[in-house]
Amino acid sequence: MLRNFFDLVITGEVYYILCGVLSLLVLFGIHLMSKVERAPLGNALSAVAMGLGIILTLVYNKILTVWILYPALAVGAVIGVILALKVKMIEIPELVALLNGVGGAASALVGLFAYLEGGDGFSKTTALLAIGVGMVTLLGSLVAAGKLHKLLPQKPVILPLHTFLTGLFLVLTAASIVLGAVNLGNLGTLFLILSFLFSSLFGTLFTLRVGGADMPITISLLNSFSGVAAAISGMAVEDLLLVAVGAIVGASGLLLTQIMCRAMNRKLADILLGKTTAYVSEEKQVEQGSVQKDPLELLRKAKNVIIVPGYGMAVAQAQHLVKRLADKLKSQGATVRFAIHPVAGRMPGHMNVLLAEADVDYDDLYEMEAINPDFKNADLTIVVGANDVLNPAARNLEGTPIYGMPILNVDDCPEVLIFNYDLKPGYSGVPNPLYGKENVTLVLGDAAETISDILSKL
Repeated sequence: MLRNFFDLVITGEVYYILCGVLSLLVLFGIHLMSKVERAPLGNALSAVAMGLGIILTLVYNKILTVWILYPALAVGAVIGVILALKVKMIEIPELVALLNGVGGAASALVGLFAYLEGGDGFSKTTALLAIGVGMVTLLGSLVAAGKLHKLLPQKPVILPLHTFLTGLFLVLTAASIVLGAVNLGNLGTLFLILSFLFSSLFGTLFTLRVGGADMPITISLLNSFSGVAAAISGMAVEDLLLVAVGAIVGASGLLLTQIMCRAMNRKLADILLGKTTAYVSEEKQVEQGSVQKDPLELLRKAKNVIIVPGYGMAVAQAQHLVKRLADKLKSQGATVRFAIHPVAGRMPGHMNVLLAEADVDYDDLYEMEAINPDFKNADLTIVVGANDVLNPAARNLEGTPIYGMPILNVDDCPEVLIFNYDLKPGYSGVPNPLYGKENVTLVLGDAAETISDILSKL
């Protein structure tokens, strides 16, 4: 009876209207996520829209009675809840990479079954494209997650003829898709297998070469790929909602990737083809300056303070202590602002998420372009676990991964107080000459311990 009711209500016209409404709801949710204070609401709205989209798909395609779907949905929901409860904030970048990969795998599976069902040239082409982009996303995301979780070397892994092989597998992937879409009898199965193989090799190779300096761009790009794969798989199975939502994710991910590329002065094609600079550092420690001032005295005197958070803050889970330090300085009459580099951490917006978790006022967060001119006028800059994003070598040390990357002008500040674990180079492997300057005071050790000690004395 319920099924008959749905058949009467969810007609073709109603389905198209509901697809449009749900797509707009997802877009509105993404728009809300652009502001930290509204991000939870935006996330919730998008999640609700996706849930309703699943229900609409089951109803419209008359597969409500395919009971095997419900245990699968239940298992997926349980896994999602466990991840939400168990995954630490520091592990969010690799989780995002892994979820991108899962989306790519799902699109590749849809493409596989769509291809095996046959159809015209368009259906076969879109099915193979979904497989190709989906497998690039899956393997690339697995490698990225492995690097971020330290299961794989975090520095660039460069194989013999790496750039040539990366380009070759990209061309072979495109060729297998084209040839697989042509009606070649039994050879269609061969090109189907080859499309899986070549796209997987390409995804693996181009991500292996990416080091920490380009990881935020790579995660953004893989996020875009997951949306593109979903949209293409939607074309293969003629699912309007999948096409629309996949296109939204793909477009938003691509826009974010372009922002990241501009922020790091990178060309997307170079990253995609593995042409980023390969740099091997000896990881020599830079000699610290001979003048080391009393951190407490610097903190008590400063009235115009800029705080620069980095990945080290995330590792130490010191964001709450940094918030307490900022509040303490404000109680002493100081103005405190946070300078956020767009690629600080291991994913776009990483620092914003961590500081939001610590209830730092969003109005206190300033983007690099807005705050860079103010470093020279500040009394004190406090660096917590940041390295590459303020490394002056980015301006003048050619041949390194960070050369040409816009950085925070921390070295313009009259006094700099750095809470870092040690003096070793950052993720890019480039030694930081800032540590040797006479206006820089270093407090080495775990940021949670050193800041806690400073707070107890302050």
